[in-house]
Amino acid sequence: MIHVIFSTKHRRPLLRPDEVRCEIYAYLAGTLKNVGCDPIKIDGTADHVHILSSLSKTVALADLIQRLKGSSSKVLKEKGIRGFNWQNGYGAFSVSESSVAPVAAYVDNQEKHHRKLTFQEEFRALLQKHRVAFDEQYLWD
Repeated sequence: MIHVIFSTKHRRPLLRPDEVRCEIYAYLAGTLKNVGCDPIKIDGTADHVHILSSLSKTVALADLIQRLKGSSSKVLKEKGIRGFNWQNGYGAFSVSESSVAPVAAYVDNQEKHHRKLTFQEEFRALLQKHRVAFDEQYLWD
């Protein structure tokens, strides 16, 4: 299982209104299914997405992210969201079977969660929790 996070370029709040967000989550779920990944939970806010899914044995993580971002970006632009782009990077964290339920609950409560934390604060905390070394200058492009 993997927990993937990526934001819009410069964290612009372009995933509005909620109907657009719901449509893009459904599209991301379909993309996951098409490559043999089982989507468990997809949620986010106007400026980023969290995806909890299985990772197929037949697709590399980087290829999956490229497919998710590339195809969904095209769909969002076709929907008239001008200047839409995802950030260059992403975060991906492995999730043990015993942690699927708590991570799914975390992903499911993004709007509430972000009343207290910014995307940057959340992402830093996740990197620290998972003991991932990082350099701030490379995180926010």
